[in-house]
Amino acid sequence: MSPRKRYWMMKTEPETFSIDDLARVGTEPWNGVRNYQARNFMRDGMQVGDGVMIYHSNCKVPGIAGLATVASRAYPDPTQFDPRSDYFDPASNRENPRWQLVDVAFARKLRRLIPLEEIKRHADALGEGFPLTARGNRLSVFPVTAAQWKLLLALE
Repeated sequence: MSPRKRYWMMKTEPETFSIDDLARVGTEPWNGVRNYQARNFMRDGMQVGDGVMIYHSNCKVPGIAGLATVASRAYPDPTQFDPRSDYFDPASNRENPRWQLVDVAFARKLRRLIPLEEIKRHADALGEGFPLTARGNRLSVFPVTAAQWKLLLALE
């Protein structure tokens, strides 16, 4: 029996790596996550085949831009070992790596960007504490329930 499919939101800055970039490359390591809770979601929660919403953040109109799937189990993020990388972590080592990542595979670009302002209008239906509508939440990777996934895709 296979595990139940889970759903996730992964934030990215489109100037750095957008849904269009993911469409162009097909599959990409989701590197550079340097938050323990987000790392734990990737390391302990994500399974191959899980659904991913790609959210563009820190841009003129933030919002959900496309869909992807988790394409690998978690493995050490190689950027943590590279002194030339923006994501280098001198406290991490290969014997006991601190940071993990998963590969994500492009599924499709949404017919339209679902802007954060529109998502906020559905805060009650999404539930208290939904990270995109909760104040002060800066997690780059977080779980989405099946009901939240359906509601958000219905906005497309």
